[in-house]
Amino acid sequence: MRLKSIFLTAITVLLLAPAALAQNPQAALASLPEADALIYVNPQKIFNEAAPRVSTPDELTKMRAAFSDLKKAVGIDPATLEYVVIAVRFNKPSSDLSFVAPDVMAVVGGDFSSESLMALGQLYLQDNIRAEKYGSKSIMVMKIDPIAAEAEKTPLLKSYVEMGAVPLSANSLAIGNLRYLKSAIDAADGNGRINPAALESLLRDPNVLLAASGAPIASLAKSFGLMGLENTTRDSHCDTRFGNFYAAITMTETNYTFRGAMNADNPDTAKIINNLLSGLMKQGISAIPDKDAQTMLQSLRMNTRENEVVWEADVPVKVIADYLRTKSEAKAATPTSKPATRRPVRKKRTR
Repeated sequence: MRLKSIFLTAITVLLLAPAALAQNPQAALASLPEADALIYVNPQKIFNEAAPRVSTPDELTKMRAAFSDLKKAVGIDPATLEYVVIAVRFNKPSSDLSFVAPDVMAVVGGDFSSESLMALGQLYLQDNIRAEKYGSKSIMVMKIDPIAAEAEKTPLLKSYVEMGAVPLSANSLAIGNLRYLKSAIDAADGNGRINPAALESLLRDPNVLLAASGAPIASLAKSFGLMGLENTTRDSHCDTRFGNFYAAITMTETNYTFRGAMNADNPDTAKIINNLLSGLMKQGISAIPDKDAQTMLQSLRMNTRENEVVWEADVPVKVIADYLRTKSEAKAATPTSKPATRRPVRKKRTR
């Protein structure tokens, strides 16, 4: 009886593990390297919950057929991806005082085998990639010829001449420039991991479809040497949280909601920025020729809350569905003009 209970418990854990991971992506992303800006996308919710509310049955059928073909071809179904995270890390200037381009990396996790995907990519690209061993992982590196040509004229692009891919776990894959991938491998091994507060800010809402957060002022301070050089430490005099932002799109039973906030350091500065951005936002919305789009954007509210400038918007699902259906019908009703055909010229016969 005890063995049966243990067996049933183990089966339950295995069945619920993917759902727990999807509900708490913070645990899956805790081993990422340090980042100054983050963008998080939840494809499962977007394709399985959000898209069906605003798409027609025909569009959903086509989308699912395309996903099925992609699953057969490369082993990935976008509707089963648990997360896609784009991370950006800014760097201190080098010892010769030159600006160093930021590191960029995309991390994908979901119902797929990262090792099988890497093997498939290696088989497809063959001689165009090479394997580089680092720590406990092997990075598949590929030279990007168009960027390499531009890097000869623009040295800032040298960091992106070679891009790589590496499996961080059995079901997660990272793609980015080599320096950041090596940091990701170190972080997976427990060194230099991302600040938990950054993930808490990014994933503060469990129902989020898409979210972004970052610290632009601190990133610029790091890039321009206010925090020292690559091989030189310096006490920072730019510890302000001014400019730190958060934005997210979530979904309720009836609405799509947008929430965003930016730290302005103090209430007076928050009001100044709010007044400035409110005017710019009104001018931008009025310049949009599509009246229906204007109506939806006018639901965006901007105000101040203590030291923050806050954005909020709630758009009914039905409004977005009607808008997309109207645009789709208008596009289908537009006749495709064909070039006028010329009559063949007959040559006159002379006697």
